Amino acid sequence: MKIIFIRHGDPDYVNDTLTEKGMREAKLLAKRVADWKNITQFYCSPLGRAKKTASYSLEAVGREAVTYEWMKEFAYFIDDPVTGRHGVPWDLMPDYWTEIPEMYDRDAWKTTALYRSNDAILPAYQEVCEGLDSLLSSYGYNRYNNYYRTDPSKEKAEDTIVIFCHLGVTCMMLSHLLGISPIPLLHGFFLAPTSVTVLASEERMENNAIFRVQVMGDTSHLLAGGEPISQAGFFTEPFRG
Repeated sequence: MKIIFIRHGDPDYVNDTLTEKGMREAKLLAKRVADWKNITQFYCSPLGRAKKTASYSLEAVGREAVTYEWMKEFAYFIDDPVTGRHGVPWDLMPDYWTEIPEMYDRDAWKTTALYRSNDAILPAYQEVCEGLDSLLSSYGYNRYNNYYRTDPSKEKAEDTIVIFCHLGVTCMMLSHLLGISPIPLLHGFFLAPTSVTVLASEERMENNAIFRVQVMGDTSHLLAGGEPISQAGFFTEPFRG
């Protein structure tokens, strides 16, 4: 099985849609998606910027997406203890979060004062994990401890699903799939607008599966189309080669 995560295009956050640049990016993405064969199902965040991004690809392939509320951006705000910023629970200063060992632990990050400062964060993370596991279960991949067991009663198929969503919630889903804290993912990886991240299941033992990243944050469709990579969500100049 393959899971393809796609971040929305360059965002107009105020109006929850895409900028003109974001629409150009989404159209170039649609050309790429149109070449993908045998996509089992498309899924989408309910937020406007993700739906607008998906619309170009869905039109190109004549498909519709299933929308899940838990795929929306993980925008449960905190007060940054260094800058005082009231906003998303990442983009923290390195001399703060790197000095807290629990931030690197798959479970202990949930015990930190920062992530307990908003009562909605931990239930929302649980909702994302349970939502993803429920979705994977419908394809015969059932969570067992820290990996997945495949349902032998389901006919084997090379299912590929595409999820149009957001940077933050993608990192939350990746943390669950990979068994690591989301905090280093949020601060150590950049997923550019319309970037493509691909995970595939490795099934080296019968009925056992684990998901592994094949591609992360790929923007080759923008390079091919001569469109610069958007810096939205990044604090330095992206490499454009």
